[in-house]
Amino acid sequence: MKYLLCFLTFAFCQITFGQTQSEMNQDAFAYYKEKDAELNLVYNKILKEYSNEKDFIINLKKAQNIWIQFRDAEIEMRFPKEDKLLHYGSVYPMCRSYILAEMTEQRTNKLKIWLVGIEEDEVCLGSIKMKD
Repeated sequence: MKYLLCFLTFAFCQITFGQTQSEMNQDAFAYYKEKDAELNLVYNKILKEYSNEKDFIINLKKAQNIWIQFRDAEIEMRFPKEDKLLHYGSVYPMCRSYILAEMTEQRTNKLKIWLVGIEEDEVCLGSIKMKD
């Protein structure tokens, strides 16, 4: 959470004072879309690299679908009111996008381990390959 606060502070410092809230919302959404594209790239690389591991692929897809449900539930928990703009203000879309970006980046980093591997002396590899 403190990372999100630091990130938001940094993001606000980078934004010019002449931007409207709508422009800030759009910038935040674009940032989230970048993070989402990176996640999809990593996910698709894993699917390709592990294509011969049918059981793994089935469970990866299942885990990813559950993660998406979790991500969406986290956002709803954070902003539970039905009329979000009324209750959380015009910054809601920006805040939502930055939170989604942070969660997506964390998920991407978790998935990357299947591409980079784990050190050879790790005993709990499971389906993760060893580093070359």
